[in-house]
Amino acid sequence: MVIITGLSGSGKSTALRALEDIGFFCVDNLPVVLLPKFLSITLQSSPQIKQVAMVMDLRQESFIEKYQRIFERLKEKGYKIEILFLEASEESLLRRFSETRRTHPLSETGSIMEGIQMEVEKLATLRQMADKIIDTTTTNVHQLKDTIQRQFLPSASQKRMIVNVMSFGYRYGLPADADLVIDVRFLPNPYYVENIKNYDGHHPAVETYVLDNAECKEFLKLGLDMVNFLVPLYEKEGKARLNIAFGCTGGKHRSVVMANQFSAHLQAMKYIVHTSHRDIKKS
Repeated sequence: MVIITGLSGSGKSTALRALEDIGFFCVDNLPVVLLPKFLSITLQSSPQIKQVAMVMDLRQESFIEKYQRIFERLKEKGYKIEILFLEASEESLLRRFSETRRTHPLSETGSIMEGIQMEVEKLATLRQMADKIIDTTTTNVHQLKDTIQRQFLPSASQKRMIVNVMSFGYRYGLPADADLVIDVRFLPNPYYVENIKNYDGHHPAVETYVLDNAECKEFLKLGLDMVNFLVPLYEKEGKARLNIAFGCTGGKHRSVVMANQFSAHLQAMKYIVHTSHRDIKKS
């Protein structure tokens, strides 16, 4: 469990979204007194949830008085809690509040700078307890996301971007959320081969028929080269998810074979890959 806390305006919401993008179950502004009950209910009702991240800060009136005792009690019960503390320079925080025209949670009766300084003082003990401290003074949103995700990914060899690869049939329309659409209707169509037309693209005979020709081999070479070039650039830009869709006429044969081929290649590149076949049962 990662507790994201720190100074207002330091990027806690960005950090929470970054962890959500790599599979954490995320909660914003849960009252600290409800944390033990929340964890108990979550474990009982959703045992598949293994990683939780939540933002907790001075927006909760009782946070300062109760967080230390509650965190220590949970650690005694065996919960692995990591405290991530975000901070930035006073000048940087003041500029961010001015640019966004937000009010500081502790500046209701004073200036924003007074609120910032008061918050630094109130959170000093929590900062000392933190397992990780990140200064975001000179960090933009994409850089912060990258820093957070690389620290909390389960393996240093696992890249952070999730790639969704899907097959579809043009007969049923384009997928609305696709970033890249690749039309493979130029490939030989198994639908017109009587002894394999009723199988789908997972069947070895269909796969062999689609792959075993010069045009497909050349397409795979060029297409995989394109993936090798493009996908790391999307990741470098800070994209959390990339949706690649392969389309054929009905979404049962050629697009399924190609989606499986590209998925295997992306997995070998150590990306988190989700593969789906939208229309495989429709044709």
